[in-house]
Amino acid sequence: MHASSPRLRRTRTLVAALLAGLTLLTSLTGCGNSEASSSPTGSGPLQVVASINQWQSLAEDLGGDQAQVDTILSNTSTDAHDYEPTTADIARISRADLVIVNGAGIDDWAAKAAETGQVKLVDISKASGRKAGDNPHLWFSSQGRSAAAKAVHEAYRQLRPGREADFDKAYQDWQVRQTRLDNLIADARRQTQGRHYAATESAAYYLCHDLGMEDLTPEGYLRAAANESEPSPEDLVAFRHLLASGQLDMLVLNVQEVNRTSKDLAIEARKAHVPVFEVSEQRPNKYRNLEDWISALVQRVPGAKA
Repeated sequence: MHASSPRLRRTRTLVAALLAGLTLLTSLTGCGNSEASSSPTGSGPLQVVASINQWQSLAEDLGGDQAQVDTILSNTSTDAHDYEPTTADIARISRADLVIVNGAGIDDWAAKAAETGQVKLVDISKASGRKAGDNPHLWFSSQGRSAAAKAVHEAYRQLRPGREADFDKAYQDWQVRQTRLDNLIADARRQTQGRHYAATESAAYYLCHDLGMEDLTPEGYLRAAANESEPSPEDLVAFRHLLASGQLDMLVLNVQEVNRTSKDLAIEARKAHVPVFEVSEQRPNKYRNLEDWISALVQRVPGAKA
């Protein structure tokens, strides 16, 4: 989770090696970005690459026919934290007009790759006022989504002068959908305010926060999960006692971070009649956009409906 984690350091090393190879290949072949992608001021659509599919749909909604949006990670079985980009991935990023990264340590490999070309970069974490080490799952945050949309909208306007009206209309349409989602969350919050939950991993923290819920996950377990280490026996005992205590209204299970420990905790929760709320980090393909996905999740939160 944190920018200093071992897997992120390994990924940075790999990216550096791939970037060196890509730079050498580009210099030998004489192929520059201008030949590989449309010009931002040209007539074709802007070439946009999002590191993860959570932001791909937002970029598509805000860009309309003025943006062709690709994503590096689209499979819900792929963890962005652990992803090791290929040379082809880095080439796609370096040739883009606009690259959208989540930031906060989840996709450093994408931001690093963007440094190889004349690429405009939108870092959602910076736009949201977050930094490396903060919870990176910003797509689950109402404030994070709004900050992301504003930053992408402004980038589009800068990259394609003369099309500001098109981008403004798309942004207004997005704001209508986001307001509808915010209203749904506000309605659910009337039922979930003050309810207690624990989580096997912190993916849904912002969503639960927006719903007014209180995180009771044992501190020791939280630290272990954040540092990508095994929780101690004492941490697990504390978690099991919490599940059996009757204090919890749900257990959040990140289905993309399932291991023996999280499976056992889910079993313990069900034995204790604690509802298990399953969530993935990547947007499932059956949902067209971020708003549809979050709306469906909100309606599945235990106790969210009157």
